[in-house]
Amino acid sequence: MKMYETTQSVERYLNVELECSCGRTHYAPIKAVNIGKGAINSLPDYMARFGYQKPYILCDPVTYRVAGEKCEALLREAGYAPQVLVIRHLGFDEATLGEIVIHKPEDCDVMIGCGTGSITDMLRYSSFKLKLPCFTVCTGAPMDGFAASVGIMNVDNLKATMPAHNTELIIGDTDILAGAPWRMTLAGFGDLIGKLSSLQDWRVAALVNGDHYCRQIDRLVTDYVEDIMARTGSLKARQPEALGAVLNGLLLTGTVISLYGSSRPISGAEHHMSHYWEVLGDQRGKDYAMHGEQVAVGTVLALMMAEELLSAQVDFAAARRDAAAYDPQTWEAEIRRAYGSAAGAILELEEEAGKNRPEGRLRRIDRIEAHWDEIRALLEKGYPSGDLRQMLKDLGCPSDPKDIGLTEEILKDSFRYCKETRARYTVYQMIWDLGLTEALSDRVMEKLKRLGAL
Repeated sequence: MKMYETTQSVERYLNVELECSCGRTHYAPIKAVNIGKGAINSLPDYMARFGYQKPYILCDPVTYRVAGEKCEALLREAGYAPQVLVIRHLGFDEATLGEIVIHKPEDCDVMIGCGTGSITDMLRYSSFKLKLPCFTVCTGAPMDGFAASVGIMNVDNLKATMPAHNTELIIGDTDILAGAPWRMTLAGFGDLIGKLSSLQDWRVAALVNGDHYCRQIDRLVTDYVEDIMARTGSLKARQPEALGAVLNGLLLTGTVISLYGSSRPISGAEHHMSHYWEVLGDQRGKDYAMHGEQVAVGTVLALMMAEELLSAQVDFAAARRDAAAYDPQTWEAEIRRAYGSAAGAILELEEEAGKNRPEGRLRRIDRIEAHWDEIRALLEKGYPSGDLRQMLKDLGCPSDPKDIGLTEEILKDSFRYCKETRARYTVYQMIWDLGLTEALSDRVMEKLKRLGAL
């Protein structure tokens, strides 16, 4: 059937092929979503409906108490004999994967993850590698990965996006969500509003880098983000329907990864900053903040940089001279300094992608100049960074670098090098292409100091 021209509920995008005018067929192989009061009680019914008999439940010590124990009891009452793994290796890395594989029952036919980001990422990746279907029971709503077709895990000291598959079922019991730490819900809100910058990046990348673009997917994500931003009053009051709306929005944006075939529409400069901070945190033994909190701060910063670009005097001839003078040895030395033990993976990525090579950069500068009026028009439509910052503050969500423990040195390196975490065109790559990274980041940092945000 044809892709919907108007935005629909999440359920209408599941397990149906949608032929789109963008030239792609959008498909998300998720079979069911159940969000509501007491939704966890439906788990045995879905086991029977989908014909599974031997469940393997994954959780950590906290999520076992929150939902895993209930899932185990419900399944036992229904006549199943679930095997439960309370994961001990919480680095969510190669050791975690090994633990999951070692304890998997030989006759397991479905894996069930109880948790949020890391648990469900490991669930989708491990079940993909083991060629098993999986279900997800959400214990909070801090990020949009529940419906994703990829998994994030630590590989060689770097956050890596791994091939995975979709969960067949997502259960979001609003009674459980209401009991989750408020910080988790705010992090989920932060991950959702990150689409303000990722969509802006995608639109620009279509003009500058020739990235494929889908108007319907853009509209779909935009509508869900605008909906949750209109609910900040009820969200602040912690009303159950608002909590459900956050999870609904996160499920939709996660589903978009499958519908579109990549995370391009929902992950841009704001996520690159978060990935960089996570790398530093892992190496320094410090968690700067939850993923969604980092994305919220990264979104404000990305919008601020775009605003500074609009007010800058762009010298295209100077940008071409800067591109021609690129020194890969100097860049490599800086990457080794900025990324530490994760530098090897970054260098491999650049060797494969070649996004910083002069010839590619010069081609992009030509396209930026040719489309400069269109690019300016897109950036001028961006959500005002000051308004977003105030909205986050009103909700109690981190909005400033200081809120998540970032120093001036880390922030400066973030502006310079966070773009290297992915071979994806964003406002930071465009600003670098134009030779304006140092000047514009200095201006943003001075503004942050005046605001008391750094």
